[in-house]
Amino acid sequence: MFKWFDERLDLIKFKEKFLSKTFPTHPTFLIGEIALFSFIILVVTGVFLGLLYEPSTKTVSLFGATVPAAYASVVKIDLMSMGMLVRRIHHWSAMIMIAAVLVHLMRVYFTSAYRNPREVNWFVGLGLFGISLFAAFTGYLLPYSNFSVTATSIGYYIAKSVPWIGNWISRLLFAGDFPSAATVPRFFFLHVMFIPVLLMVLIGLHMVILVKQKHTEPSSNGGRPEAQNGKRLIGIPIWPEQAFISIAFFFFLLFVIALIATYIPLNPIETYGPPSPGTPVMRPDWYFLVVYGFLKLIPGDLSFSIFGGKITPETIGGVVFPTFLILVFLLVPLIDRSKEPQHYIVSPLRRPFMTSFGITGGVFLTMLVVSGYIDVLHIEPKTMLMYVVLATVMAAVVSYALLRLYNKKREG
Repeated sequence: MFKWFDERLDLIKFKEKFLSKTFPTHPTFLIGEIALFSFIILVVTGVFLGLLYEPSTKTVSLFGATVPAAYASVVKIDLMSMGMLVRRIHHWSAMIMIAAVLVHLMRVYFTSAYRNPREVNWFVGLGLFGISLFAAFTGYLLPYSNFSVTATSIGYYIAKSVPWIGNWISRLLFAGDFPSAATVPRFFFLHVMFIPVLLMVLIGLHMVILVKQKHTEPSSNGGRPEAQNGKRLIGIPIWPEQAFISIAFFFFLLFVIALIATYIPLNPIETYGPPSPGTPVMRPDWYFLVVYGFLKLIPGDLSFSIFGGKITPETIGGVVFPTFLILVFLLVPLIDRSKEPQHYIVSPLRRPFMTSFGITGGVFLTMLVVSGYIDVLHIEPKTMLMYVVLATVMAAVVSYALLRLYNKKREG
């Protein structure tokens, strides 16, 4: 059988060129595999859920109550044997995938693995992170519960607040005014077809570039950037060693996700109920709390116009601020660039400015997550803003000073 396929597909040549390539043995490279395997679990569980889900807001009867069809179909999935477990696995896989992509980007940043010639893969990784967030956002609405509609409405008003073209963007994304009968089918198409295809394309591109450029290596020179020949690769062949390790790791990850899904409920729509007026305050999941917390710090009466375009708190917190963050991330490999190809990992301790910048940014974003709970913490927005600024400045000064001191002592 192998000979038959080899004559037609040239499998021996494929094995020699691809399957014999070296895969890094450093454990941090498994973070990327966590993201990839989580995506695979998402696709498999998504197919199961998609076959049973009804993307419609028409009203149907459910246990004597009149509810939207989308909500009723999800409740019926939860009542099925294994249905609720599969839905929880789908949700937790999404959580873990986004977290894994974020941690993977952090690893690349703090080890300077984004520099020449790997700038393109840094941009691809940012694209994967952004589209993963968009996938999570479109999935928010599909259960069409009280929580789903409330959380999605925040995104609607943010899209509508874009100066000059806000109405056009909101109507394009939400299929008219929100909520409308066409919004759920639009989000269903984006969530199960359009976005997964984009993710598959970017994942494939990321892997092709990685195979072409090879991975960065732990430096044999104590983290010094001078050791740059790129000829020595530390690792094991993709086949069969790494393949079996990856298969075992996939089932281990599936076991962990299934264990979490069994004991920790997530998005219990039966508790939230269908959409209703007078919705209480509901916070988005952790990956959107940065924007949500920033919105909490902006005065609600802040509003002005520029060239006919209206600037509102939603514009500043939901449009300007995320755009600024995206630009900062995109500029990282252009600011900290290298003329010569860099093939070895540089210790974060030897890069005071960039490491301090990353730590400061992490503290700032973490404080914004905390800001999303100011109503629970009973802290005034002005006071919380002072805490955010103080923590950010302290993180910058202390981290940079300690790193500079470390490098002076090491050099001395």
